[in-house]
Amino acid sequence: MKIEILGTGCKKCADLEAVAKQAIAKVGGFHSVEKVEDLQKIMDYGVMSTPGLVIDGEVKSTGKVLSMDEVLAFINTI
Repeated sequence: MKIEILGTGCKKCADLEAVAKQAIAKVGGFHSVEKVEDLQKIMDYGVMSTPGLVIDGEVKSTGKVLSMDEVLAFINTI
């Protein structure tokens, strides 16, 4: 599973990245978390409000920091 955090480096983006890493640690297995800061790549996803959460190429959330339970819910539905 590939998880991408879309954002330009703001605190909310860093917070979402930390939450995603905690969720991955809780789930276990092999998953990657990648930070995407390139504005063109972010816009290619159609995201206009960061932070964004993308799982396996599908935008799951934009514009807010999710809780670990919310991230886990997205992970567990895949």
